[in-house]
Amino acid sequence: MAPAPARTAPAVSARGIGRRFKDRWALRGFDLEVGRGTVHGLLGPNGAGKSTAVRVLTTLLRPHEGTAEVAGYDVAAQGARVRHRIGLVGQNAAVDEVLSGRQNLELFGRLHHLGGRAAARRAAELLDRFGLSDTGKRPVGTYSGGMRRRLDLAAGMILDPPVVFLDEPTTGLDPRGRDEVWSAVRGLVGGGTSVLLTTQYLEEADRLADRISVVDTGHVIAEGTPAELKSRIGGDRIDVVLHDEHALAGAAALVEEATGHSVRTAPEERRISAEVDDRAASLTRAVRALDEGGVAVADVVLRGPSLDEVFLHLTGPRAGTGSPAAARVTGGTAAPEQQDTRQEARR
Repeated sequence: MAPAPARTAPAVSARGIGRRFKDRWALRGFDLEVGRGTVHGLLGPNGAGKSTAVRVLTTLLRPHEGTAEVAGYDVAAQGARVRHRIGLVGQNAAVDEVLSGRQNLELFGRLHHLGGRAAARRAAELLDRFGLSDTGKRPVGTYSGGMRRRLDLAAGMILDPPVVFLDEPTTGLDPRGRDEVWSAVRGLVGGGTSVLLTTQYLEEADRLADRISVVDTGHVIAEGTPAELKSRIGGDRIDVVLHDEHALAGAAALVEEATGHSVRTAPEERRISAEVDDRAASLTRAVRALDEGGVAVADVVLRGPSLDEVFLHLTGPRAGTGSPAAARVTGGTAAPEQQDTRQEARR
């Protein structure tokens, strides 16, 4: 019998993970450590290896190199034990729209080998926990997007797993739905669950994650708290939004001279951004220079660096579908890792 994992061990640990698809490595030298009772964000451009990493850690793919443990068990050698201790919520809701919320959860309970009474009791507990008690008898087809995703989260918690993987859980949701899912995730972590979150929404990672790993070309290129990552690209910034986009070039020169730093412009937003050293003094100089130059300003904001800027700084710009990373996910056929995953699942 395998020894029980130490209580102080990380919830998820990966060392040197490599996974290839034919002659291309989707992951190579991938390292990760997720603390217990925390949310760990996994960020990266399309094709960076995030979904492949999740598939390896949830035993859907076997690594070709390295080792990984989840909830204290080896994903390659002890896959059944790992699967019994994790919840996986993918990008698409896995619930049946014809059944009610309660019926869906009872069905998932029976699929996890709970008896009829135990499944019904667990369904009631989860409906209450995720704020769905009043809607538990309604067909899921009548639910809002946020309600469906909360039900999907509840389905992943049937066995109360210590580790939950959320793969872009709020894709396609409106702001209200995203807030509902975020609240549910905070509730999970408040109860001691460890969460690995992959997301395309940088605001989501900023608001939810205790630590973030930035992935590119199959390995982690940066890791830290949101504040630590933001500190890598300097201090405060000012954003200036103009009324007239044609004044952008002249205004950018004025702001650059006032702050002593090069500026970034976003013509489609009529926005100029510049780093500042002395906050209020730089802001005052920039506003005075723009006023004296006759530039009409719509808005001026003093702020800290954003996670979006960290992401672009670390991963570089992607030129749409022309970049290799984008090409793997925007073509007419499935990406190689998606094709191989389906083949491995059939085996």
